[in-house]
Parts: sequence; C-alpha cells; structure tokens
Amino acid sequence: MATAHKCVGVGNLTRASCYERERLALVKFKQSIIYDHGMLSSWEVGNDCCRWEGVGCDNTTGRVEGNLLAEEYSLGGVSYGFFLRYDERYYLDGHELNSCLKELVNLKHLDLSGNNFRGSRFPEFIGSLKQLRYLNFSNVGLIGNIPHHIGNLSNLKVLDLSLSSDSSNDLMIDDMAWISSLSKLEHLDLSGVDLSRAQNLDSLLYMPSLLNLSLSRCGFSIAHLGSHHLNYSRELASIKHLDLSENYLRGELPGLFVNMTSLESLDLSLNNVTMAWSFENLLQMILYVLELHLSDCNIQKINLSPNNLSLSIHSSIQHLDLSLNEIEGRFPYVLTNMSSLLSVDLSYNGLNSSIPIMPNLFKLDISGNNFRNIEDVGLWRQCNLKHLFVSSSNLEGEIIGPSTNVSECSHIHWRCCSIPVFIGRLTSLRVFSVSSNFLNGTIPNSIGQLTKLYSLDVSNNSLHGVLSEDHFANLSMLKRLNADYNYKLLFNISPHWIPPFQLKVVRLHSCKIEDRFPKWFRTQTSLKELVLSNASIYGPLPTWFRLMPMISIIDLSHNKLTGTLVNLHSVFEVIYEFGGMLILQDNLFQGSIPWWLCTRTDLKVLDLSRNRLTGEIPSCLWSLPLDMVLLSSNRLYGGIPNPIGYNPSLRWLQLNDNNLSGELPYFGYFRSLMVLDLGENKISGIIPEWNVDELMVLRLHKNNFSGRIPSFLCQSRSLRILDLAQNNLQGSIPSCFEYFDGMKANNDVNYWGLFGYGHVVQVLKGIALSFKGYGHVIFLRSIDLSSNKLFGEIPKGLTTLDGLVSLNLSYNCFTGNIPEDIGNMKTLESLDLSANKLTGVIPPSMAALNDLESLNPSHNNLSGQIPTGCQLSTFISSSYADNPYLCGEPLPKKCFPHENTRSKYKYKNGKVWFYLDIMSGFATGFWGIIGVLLFKKQWRQKLFNFSKVAMDMIYVAIAIRVLKMKRAKAAT
Repeated sequence: MATAHKCVGVGNLTRASCYERERLALVKFKQSIIYDHGMLSSWEVGNDCCRWEGVGCDNTTGRVEGNLLAEEYSLGGVSYGFFLRYDERYYLDGHELNSCLKELVNLKHLDLSGNNFRGSRFPEFIGSLKQLRYLNFSNVGLIGNIPHHIGNLSNLKVLDLSLSSDSSNDLMIDDMAWISSLSKLEHLDLSGVDLSRAQNLDSLLYMPSLLNLSLSRCGFSIAHLGSHHLNYSRELASIKHLDLSENYLRGELPGLFVNMTSLESLDLSLNNVTMAWSFENLLQMILYVLELHLSDCNIQKINLSPNNLSLSIHSSIQHLDLSLNEIEGRFPYVLTNMSSLLSVDLSYNGLNSSIPIMPNLFKLDISGNNFRNIEDVGLWRQCNLKHLFVSSSNLEGEIIGPSTNVSECSHIHWRCCSIPVFIGRLTSLRVFSVSSNFLNGTIPNSIGQLTKLYSLDVSNNSLHGVLSEDHFANLSMLKRLNADYNYKLLFNISPHWIPPFQLKVVRLHSCKIEDRFPKWFRTQTSLKELVLSNASIYGPLPTWFRLMPMISIIDLSHNKLTGTLVNLHSVFEVIYEFGGMLILQDNLFQGSIPWWLCTRTDLKVLDLSRNRLTGEIPSCLWSLPLDMVLLSSNRLYGGIPNPIGYNPSLRWLQLNDNNLSGELPYFGYFRSLMVLDLGENKISGIIPEWNVDELMVLRLHKNNFSGRIPSFLCQSRSLRILDLAQNNLQGSIPSCFEYFDGMKANNDVNYWGLFGYGHVVQVLKGIALSFKGYGHVIFLRSIDLSSNKLFGEIPKGLTTLDGLVSLNLSYNCFTGNIPEDIGNMKTLESLDLSANKLTGVIPPSMAALNDLESLNPSHNNLSGQIPTGCQLSTFISSSYADNPYLCGEPLPKKCFPHENTRSKYKYKNGKVWFYLDIMSGFATGFWGIIGVLLFKKQWRQKLFNFSKVAMDMIYVAIAIRVLKMKRAKAAT
C-alpha cells in the first residue's frame, strides 16, 4: 500500500511547461493510488506534467485544466474537454480520492469514472474546484452523503454521479437545495443515488438550463414533487431527455410533463404508471416525445385498445419500447395507425398472431413471444424493415424458400413455413436474428437475395445440411455471422473461394467444419472476433493467420489443433489489436508457455487449459493486466511464481490438475480475485493468510497442505465453494463458517460477464461434475473438507448455511453428535459424514431434507432409530453401514417396540454399557457359585451343615440378648 502524503506546495512557481505546485500535487495523487494498472505509467517520465497521459494544460499559462486526458467528450454537439476513463483494461485502485487535487485550482475537466476508491467518502475538497465545468464520478466506489458544498461549482455544465445497476445505493443526498446554485448545469445524472430521504427535491424543477436529467433507481416517487408540482413544469421546458425509470412512480401522474415542449426522450420503465385510466393521460401529456420507454410497466393489451386511446394523440412517437409487459394474444393493431413509428420493441410479451403492415417501420423486435406458427401473411410485406429480431419465440419447423421467383416485396407467394420473412424479398433488411428457437431443416440458397444484410444470427437452433459459397455469393455487405450451436450444420466451402464480404465477427461454435483451418478465412483481414470452437478442426494453425491484424477475440477451443505455442509467435506477432481473449482450451498443443505472451500487454483472458503443455509458468506472465488465467489440465511443473500475488486485476485463476509443487506465495493484492483453483497438484506447506475480499471459489483439492484451516476465510463472506479435501489439514472447523453469506439462501451476487469461460470441478453425490462458467458457479454452494485430519465437533453454526447444496466432512476425526438443527439446511442435496467418530442419534430434523439425494453417515458410532421421512428410508442400507446400534428402515435390524428409541440409545456409551456390566457381573457370580453346588454333592452337604450351624449360633445370640433385656426391665 502506498504511503499517504500531505499536499505541501512549494513557493517557487518556476515551471517548464506546468506549474511545479501542480506537478507535485499530481505526483502525490499517484502515490496515494494502490495500483494504477498502467494508467499513470507516463507520470514517472520527465517533469513536464502537461505531457503526462491524462493531463491537459492551457497552452498559454501551462496551468492544468483537464484531468484526465484521452478523448474529447461531446454532449449535444458541445465539447466539454478531454478525459480518460476506465476502459476494461486500465483503472485506478485506491483507498480514497487524495485531497492533493485541490491544488489544481484551474481544473475544468475531471473524469474519474469507472475507477475503484473502495467505499471511501465523497471528497470534501471537490467544492473548492470552482472552475470545473465537467465532473464525472460515476461508478467510482464512493459512499456516504454528497456534500452540500458541491453547489459551489457554479460553472458546472455536466455532473455525473451515477451508479451502475448492479451497485448498492451507498451514495445518497439528504438535501437537494444546493442544486439551485448550479445555474449553468445542462447534464445531470444521479442514477442509483439514494434520493428517498432527500429534502427540497423539487429544487430540480427550477433548473431551466437542464437538457438531460437521469434519476433512474433513485427511490424517487411522485410524492417527492410536492403538492404544487403543476406550477413548476414551466421551469423544465428546455429538457430534452428525462429518465425516471426503476423508481416508485404509482398512481395518478403529475402534470410535470405538460409543458415540456422540448422533451424528446422519456423513460418510465419499471414503474407502474400505466393503469387503463392513466395511460391515455400519459400520452396526452407527452405530445412531442419522439422516444418513449415503457418496459416492464405492467401494461396489458387493454391499455392499448382503441377504446382507451385516441389515435390522434400519439402521432409523434418514433421509437416505442413496450418490452417485458403483459401484452398477449393478437398484435395491438392500434400501433398500426401510428404512422410516425419507426422502431417498436414488443419483446418478451405474450403475442402469438401475425404482424400487421407498418409501412414506415425500420426496426421491429418481437423476441420472447409465442410465434410458434407464423402464417403466410404480413411479415414479408414490411418492405422497409431493416432490423428484425425474432429470437427465443418458440419458432419451429423448416425454413422454406419462396414458391415463385417474384421480385416485388408485396407480391411474394409462400408455401407453408414457420418464418417466411427469412427468405423474403426484404431487400432493405440489414440485421436479422432468429436465435434460440426450434428451427430445423436446411437454410435455402435464397438467403443470398438479402443483399443488404449486415448481421445474420441463426444460433441455438437445430439447422442442418450444408452451407456453401452459393449461400453467401451476393452478401457483399455481411459483417457479422453467428451460427453457434447448430450441431449438424456443415460448412463446406471451396478453399479457392474468395468471399465478397469482409467479416468482423464470425461465430461457428459447435458447427461442423471437419477440416484443417478453413482457407477462405485468409481473406478476412478485418476480423475482430473469431470463434471456431468445437468445430472438428485439426492440424497446425496456418501462417496466413497473421494476415488478420485487427483481431481481438480468438476462440479455437475444443478442436484438435497441434504444434507448439512458441511457434505461434510468427502467427500472432503482427496482430496489433489482439488483446481481448486467447482461448485455445482442449487442443493438442505441446511445449512450454511462450515468452511472447508476456509482450501482449492488452491481453485479458488467457485459456490454455486441457492441452499438453510442459515446463514452468513464466513469471513475466503476471505482469500483464489479466482478468482470467486458465492453465489447468496440462503437465506444468515447478513452483507458482511469487509475482502472481501482485496482479490486482486478476479475477479467475485456475492452475489445477498439473504437477506444481513447493509452497504458495502471498496473494496479498488479489483484491478482485473471485475464483482460485489450485487443486490436483503437489503444493505443500500451510495455506497463507491472504487478503481476498471478493473470493467466491477456493479449491485446493488433493494437495499436500498442512496446518489449520486459515483464518482469512472468516472475511470471505462471498464464498460459495470451499474445497480443501484430500490434504493433511488439522484442527477444528472455525466457528466463523456460519458467516459465509454466499452459502445462504436468497443471497444476491453481482454478475461479471467474462465468466462464461472456465469451469470448476466438484464431487457431488460421489460423481465428479464440471460446472462451466460463472453462470453455473453462482448456483452451486458447496463445502468439501473430506480426507483430512480435522477433529472436534461439527459447529452448530454450519446449519445456518441454508443455501448449501453439498456438505462433505467424511474421512476425518469428528466427534460428538450431528447438529440437531441440520434440518434447517433445506437445499442440501448431498451430505457425507462417513468415516468419522460421530455418536448419538440421527437428528429427527434431517427427515425434513426433501431435496437430499445422496446421504452417507456410514462408519461412525451412531445409534437409535433412523428418522422416518420422505427421504431417509429410501437410501440403500450400505449408506448406514458400520453403525451397529442403528435400527429401522432401510436396515434389516428392527427397533424394539413401545420404546422411546431416542432415549433408549442416546446414551449408548453410558447407561447401556453400565447395565450390561451389572448383568454380566451378576451372571458370572450367580453361575460361579450355584453352578458348582449343582454338580458337587459334598459341597452342598458342607454348605448345608455350615448354614445350619450358622443359623443355630445366630438364634442363640438373639435369645440371650432378649433375655438380658427382660431382666433389666424387671429390675427397674
């Protein structure tokens, strides 16, 4: 961590190109950053801060005015300066925004969006930068109240403090009065900022300068506008773009929109303002709106019926979004009379009829509906349509071409088909998607008649047959082709064919190519994304692969490609733009990991898993700003390089199933690490105390680790998979495991898009299963501590992990009872407690585990009746083996009738053995004496004579004692 510095200016203002005081301020700002991911690397060169990347100075005075510098920002055609923002490769990582920036008194442009300042408070010094015109602190990890003195920035034209949709509302405003001081403000974005408790919120309505206002996800409601809101609307007459989506707008709409005569775009999505009696009122208020978003607003078909709408009140709307509503059945014909409509989104409703003619429409999205059988009317007559999306709509059947060769759009005749527009004469069609349906059959050659087609997506269907150059001969404008997951679709294109197009994206995952690398790709020099995974390609990569200098995503996984990665340097050395992903998983590449990969400073995802690579992992690899490294299932050996722990951008690291050895390095800067899999190696020593705040998966399965379970896990509340099985760990399970919030039900986890790659192996129900990608991992919650030397009792706190799917504590030395509340773990599907020293009964609450599919408490000292329930009696008897005092179904041993099984067996090692000892002692004594007397007559006679003499002696002694007592009484 960098040392904090105070901002100490110098008196001498002598400068070369920038002021010394300001240069020192920037240097100390850099020193306050934990890690800059290369963004501030140029700040170490020279004394002229005006030449540093991200810094802009006035050409005359040399004073810093723009920070950070990269590209020009324009809003509505007005330039506001220059900035550098997070761009998926670089970002600043610090504890707080250092107040040294207040030395930049002439600063006009400040953009730190997308960086990470780790929950620090909103900086107080910002209010002193009174020259600021542009301020963007969106998604920078700040929390707390936005200070009121931000109102001192009277020159601001752009203020963006928004949070992304997956962020919590940790930034808030308690009083909005300061906004009235920003008289020049044109763009205000407070999306995600908590305004639910803000006072003076109606001050926003006194902003005549505002052109763009975004209050999405703010807890904003109609009540916040006050009782006199109808009088305020004139103040917002100049506003053009208004976003009030994802708030709590319910009931009667205010007159806020009545006089917004400049309003061009309105977003009310995810609200509930569209009841039948108010929907028409809404449309009447927004007569001049060109773009209207009403997604997920509970709109029903009745809201759009002619009886509820006057067709003359919405003639200006050009772009209408009605997605994710409850519009079912036939297409709402009222939309056909809206002649101004250019774009309509009706995706994810319940439509099932044909689409009427809308002659001016150029974009239509009807994905996610129920168009199972589209009849031969309507769609192909949309002659001006340019974008058509019919994905995920249950389409089925074959794709059949036209019965006649008709050239005019309106005169086409069709045979029966499920999606006739696909091969129509829509000569204007540029983007077409029918992905994720049930289409089968072949693709007709008439696809080539869509001569203006730019993007074609037929992925996730059941198409088959052969695609040849005849299908593409006339598609000179084609840029994007996606045919993923059509397992029987064969690309059989002549190696001598020269395509008429220059593709940018090709995705043919799981299609059939069955050849060496297709030669027609050698002409595609504009390719940026190439996915040919699982396509039966074999042999080495061709040398002409280097002719694609713009490529950024390469996925050739699950093929039979050969050669060494060292030799691939000649292929990749001129791919200047290469930097997104290199995915060569599951091929036959050999040799070592090449050094040339270390030169690819823009590489984010590296997947070389499941090959035949050998050698050591090069330490230079960890100097790259990688997000994902997957090297599993190879033959790598040696230790894990120490620099690995100094890559704070890394999120997913898999080195499992190799021959790595030695001890683990310190992973102190893995702040963003979410998946760490080092299983199936020969790594030894203790597990270090790391600092991994966001860890979701820790898998160290089958190594030689010793010592205790590390205490750093207590801070890993996001943990979902913990696999420390088959090591030499000792000690007890830490009680803090109960704080694993990620293993509890209804626990929300943020999604990170790159996690479609990679996989995590877990043994569930005795079977090793591979869970691919983040999308599967977040639904698996598992703890596996089996085959160690752990002891003590099973912590009762484990039963609070009510989202756990699998728990394996087998082959340890656990003692005591099974926790009585184990039945609270409702989602358990697999439970293995075998080969321990557990005692007591099986808790009756376990009968409530209705999802339990695998249970193994064998080889313990459990006793009593197996609880009766839906599941426990259905497991085979071997599941309970080597527990001699268990009884009941499914065991052949029956329990004693009319006894409290729980109390009878609960103290097996106490009372049961006590009574057995008494009975055995009594039997030994009894038969040791009586048995001898039965067989020895002489002993019987001697015993009889001894008894007779003893009785006579007792009788005489008692008689004498009685006589003496009588004489004594008579004498008195």
